Amino acid sequence: MAMTLRVVVPPHPLIGHWLTVLRFRETPPALYATALQELGRWLSYEALRDWLPHRREAVLTDQGETEGTVVERDVPLLAMPVLPAGLELWQGARSVLPDAALCLEGVPAAIESRAGVIVFKDTISDGFSTLALLQQLVDRGIDGRRLRLVTAVCASPGLKRIGEAIPDLTLHTACIDPDLNDAGEIVPGIGDPSRRLNLRTAGRD
Repeated sequence: MAMTLRVVVPPHPLIGHWLTVLRFRETPPALYATALQELGRWLSYEALRDWLPHRREAVLTDQGETEGTVVERDVPLLAMPVLPAGLELWQGARSVLPDAALCLEGVPAAIESRAGVIVFKDTISDGFSTLALLQQLVDRGIDGRRLRLVTAVCASPGLKRIGEAIPDLTLHTACIDPDLNDAGEIVPGIGDPSRRLNLRTAGRD
């Protein structure tokens, strides 16, 4: 069976602007965090466009009846940021996903049968760690049609690896960079998000 990966790079000037802020090596940590949050907001907005469950419903206005669109609240939506820097993408996305359940520290113990899952990953380079997380979700019965992946920047080698393994997945990103350097870093990329956010984690100076 052919494996398909749909990659969406929205041609929005605000997305391009905040990507440029991330790329600039002199951007201070606070503004770098803001840029990730803004990309999380705009990319999530785009990801929900054709995916968020909704219905048409009659509604009364002051001038009579018309038909409106209502989001289906009985379909669970799970937000899964990959820590630490993926949390910044989620901070921006939460304004357009106010009812999403936040899942920290990996795949939750319980996932409803109809739930949709959005994974927030700061960057995707070779794709190995991202694919491992996605595979855990697939093993829990979450196929690609119920998944959305939001990332600031990704590299072609990582996309190829993910696309060969997870069918029907849709990924939203600000840019696809072509290459990795000898250290496995995305070129031109946005630097190391954890370092540029001035984050410290266990075992890290």
